[in-house]
Amino acid sequence: MITYIKASLEELKNNVSWPTREQASNLMVVVAVFSLIFALLTWGVDTVFSRVIQVYFDLLK
Repeated sequence: MITYIKASLEELKNNVSWPTREQASNLMVVVAVFSLIFALLTWGVDTVFSRVIQVYFDLLK
């Protein structure tokens, strides 16, 4: 287990290409914007389905 952890840390230090601070900031903004858009779309679909189901059950009364 210790050998695995050491090898993993060594790989992180030497073989992984890390983004610059500016690239990381830009990617963070992109992820935040797309997360917000996806959340709004999910809310919209949920609202529409909720109203459709409410209309359906109101018609059954």
